[in-house]
Parts: sequence; structure tokens; C-alpha cells
Amino acid sequence: MTNACTVKYLTAPAFADQEINKIAYCKNQGKSDGAGIIWCGGLKSDMEGSKALALHDWAKAQDRSYVRFDYFGHGKSTGRFRDGTVSRWAQDTVHVIDELTSGDQIIVGSSMGGWTALLAALARPERVKALVLIAPAPDFTEKLMWARFDDTIRKTIMEDGIYYEPSDYDEPYEISRELIVDGRENQLLDAPISFNGPVRILQGMQDTSVPWAHAQKLLDVVTSNDMEMTLVKDGDHSLSRESDIERLLKTVSLLNF
Repeated sequence: MTNACTVKYLTAPAFADQEINKIAYCKNQGKSDGAGIIWCGGLKSDMEGSKALALHDWAKAQDRSYVRFDYFGHGKSTGRFRDGTVSRWAQDTVHVIDELTSGDQIIVGSSMGGWTALLAALARPERVKALVLIAPAPDFTEKLMWARFDDTIRKTIMEDGIYYEPSDYDEPYEISRELIVDGRENQLLDAPISFNGPVRILQGMQDTSVPWAHAQKLLDVVTSNDMEMTLVKDGDHSLSRESDIERLLKTVSLLNF
């Protein structure tokens, strides 16, 4: 997989608590007529993951436009992770669409990236034509996090403003009160989601972070009639094995725009 990409920075609208907001990104310009592709990563991940890089290699080989980027507080972008919210990360995605792409776009969203992808598609329906969602986690702050937190953790978040949850990364997840409150304002699964383009969901049945039944709820609420969900019986949350990545690339390649 390639790492031969010059990281650039897109100046994004600043928030009240910061003087500068820059989104780090890598882009393949592409010259083919096919729709561009945008990668939206998961919570605490960055644009250097194996799936993001594999898509970059594929896009270069196909001469397709492709953008991968780091959300606010992630990877090489500015900001502290603990200050991030779903609204901010979705806004980053919309800003990437507006400033770094042209024409029709396919958004590939992994985990939390499935949530930001859906929000971006609702914000830019004329630009986003298809979605490929890997273990999509819309509403995860409320329905997957808050729902399993005990009263002590909930009290810590609301009174102290921050809870440090152990993670598989080098540092814990910083779960802020703002993340929880903002997540509640951006929930999608309790009402119809107006998107009528193709939607492809890839989901591991051994996923312990986003149960496959959670992702399946999208089949009931997204208005599109062109939806397919592929369940990978032995697949985990990341779906990053060679066979998983091959499946992802094939899924993207079959979307003809």
C-alpha cells in the first residue's frame, strides 16, 4: 500500500474556542469521468489506516478522484480530540466535499465515519450519490456508549465533563459531555433518513464495537430502495483483512457513476 502522498491542509471554519482549524488531507486528483470517492474514518482513527490506503491505491490505478482526511482532533489535523463532536466532524466532511471535490461523490464511511457520511449526504444531497458504509455507527454516542455506561460513568461525564474510557489505542478515549450532548442532537435512527442513492453496508458478525443488528437498522430507516447489506460471518469491527479489503474495493468498483 502506498504512503507516497503529500499531506496538505485545508483551512476550515474556526470554532469559538480556537484560532485556527486545519484539516489534514491527501488527494488523488484523477482524470476519469467516474464519481470521486471520499474516505471518512472512524473515531480516533486517521487517514493512514489500511482501508483508506488501499482505496487510495485503487483510485490511483483507476485514475479516480479520491480524498482521505483527518477530522478535527484526529491524526495530523489541528485541535484536541476531547474538543471534538459529531457536528464538528460532519462539518469537516462537508467542508471537504465543498472545497476539495467537484461533481458526483461516493462516500466510504467506516464506523463513526458511517454517521458523518450520512450527515454529509443529508447536507449535500446534490453531490453525494452513493454510500459505502463499513460497520456504520450512527447514534453510537447514545445507543452504544451511553446505553452501556453505568450510573457512575454517566455522573462523571455530566459533572466532571470528561470520562477516560480504556481503548485499544495508546491512550484512552476522552468521552466529553459535549460529545454526548451533541450526539443526541444528531441522532438519525429514530426517523426516516432521506437518501435515495445506492447504499452498501459491509458488516462483521463478530463485531463487538458495533453489533450487526445496530447497522441493520439502517435498512429500515434509509429511504433508498437500492440497499444491500453484506454480513461477514467471521468478520470483526475493522474488516481490514486482505479478503475484507478485496470485498470493499469490489463493492466500490461496482457503483457506476
